[in-house]
Amino acid sequence: MDAADLPKLVTVRMPYGKYQGRLLADLPGAYLAWFARKGFPNGELGRLLALMLELDHNGLSRLLEPLRRRTS
Repeated sequence: MDAADLPKLVTVRMPYGKYQGRLLADLPGAYLAWFARKGFPNGELGRLLALMLELDHNGLSRLLEPLRRRTS
């Protein structure tokens, strides 16, 4: 994990699909798990989705709250 990826979770929006336009940090855990089963996209988006899945799965999503406040 790269610490520089954490702020991206609260600024980058899902570019396509059912949750297009939603912040990566706001994607439902079931959607992230679906990507884990089907395969994450290549590149940065896939890496960020995998990171968000780990945070969500381990109950660490709340750690993004200070980053949210900085970007709003």
